[in-house]
Amino acid sequence: MGSHRLSLEALIGPHSVPLGPHSHDCSYLDDRIATEDAWLVWQLSPAAYHELMDRGFRRSGNILYRTACSACRMCVPIRVPVREFAPSRSQRRVLRRNEGITIHVIEPDLTPEKHDVYKRYLRAQHASSPQGEDRESMRDFLYSSCVATVEIEYRDANHKLLGVSLCDVSKRSISSVYHYFDPDEPKRSLGVFSALKEIELCQKKKVPYYYLGYWIQGCKSMEYKNQYRPYELLIDGEWVGGA
Repeated sequence: MGSHRLSLEALIGPHSVPLGPHSHDCSYLDDRIATEDAWLVWQLSPAAYHELMDRGFRRSGNILYRTACSACRMCVPIRVPVREFAPSRSQRRVLRRNEGITIHVIEPDLTPEKHDVYKRYLRAQHASSPQGEDRESMRDFLYSSCVATVEIEYRDANHKLLGVSLCDVSKRSISSVYHYFDPDEPKRSLGVFSALKEIELCQKKKVPYYYLGYWIQGCKSMEYKNQYRPYELLIDGEWVGGA
């Protein structure tokens, strides 16, 4: 990486407040305590955020964070070099299954239609604890952003909303923030479809990398990310080819 890199303080910039290390029960692996370093950020350039992702950072709303667990290194940043990407046989089937879907890239806009899909998605995916489904929680979690963010709508031939992605964008990367979808359409594999179309968007825009957040071996909800190949993992500050 080189010793001339900007400091974290210089990258994060003056429009921020450090929140300090925060510890809580791990959301991904049982019987573990997770710790994150975090900042509340109001404004961050796309170039700075790309550099911060290359140091292991992610964004949730206006919170910028990086895992800092003392005894665990299972949260590994993962990205796809899109020039080399080729869909697998099963991924090509998902593309064929959804040929009639139209895609709209827009400014993020929280509407009642999207709130309804999101509520039903949470109740289906997190039936035991569907927390944060009210409109204000959704806005804070998904529709507040300190960086350049786009929303991608996925609609069927009748203009019915099937799914929505929020992605952070820069000249060097598109970063998947979150995807939610209509739980009444399970056969479409909309999560897979959206990732494939977002990789395709990178290719069309000549954006070299698609960032998928953290890959966590042993966690079903995060382990799937290594199915988009080839991929690279951030190990000890360097991107290393995984497949």
